[in-house]
Amino acid sequence: MIRAEARAALWQGREVIAAGILAAFGLWMMALGGYVLLPLGAMILALAFGIGLLAWRRLRFGTGGSAAGLVEVDEGQIRYFGPDFGGFVAIPELAELRLMTHRGQQHWRLKQRDGQVLLVPVAATGAEALFDAFASLPAMDTQRLVAVLNPTGAPQSGLPALSDGLGPVVWTHSSVLLARK
Repeated sequence: MIRAEARAALWQGREVIAAGILAAFGLWMMALGGYVLLPLGAMILALAFGIGLLAWRRLRFGTGGSAAGLVEVDEGQIRYFGPDFGGFVAIPELAELRLMTHRGQQHWRLKQRDGQVLLVPVAATGAEALFDAFASLPAMDTQRLVAVLNPTGAPQSGLPALSDGLGPVVWTHSSVLLARK
């Protein structure tokens, strides 16, 4: 009854849709009025806004799994299994997160405190799970995380070949910043 493309788009945006439904419920409760329902509806609306904002950022973070390899986030580790390279890093041991270009594709460059580096393609299968892992880092700005990945005004499709090189630093652990001073 529903086309496969439409069903996939609805499934991908399910968290944003759920937040919208929750917001509508909160507005309905506020419309009923009263000393109990009005504040309760306002709290539900605020909760829906927070959930919706995070879901929207997570939706913009996902790219669709068009690159080779598989990403897994489990037990405080990020694992990447790729055809050319792979490995794992411990999330609590991360010292720096950077977006870079390698072989014309965007990669997350994850550097641990001991110097170990792992490159994870942004478009690898399962890479959308990295948003929650990165959001759990201390003092991570998720708005910056999404903005670095999708800069304003940048074309989303038909991108020209990107030159290899280190890109912007998205996050640095506070102990690394103190050691540099």
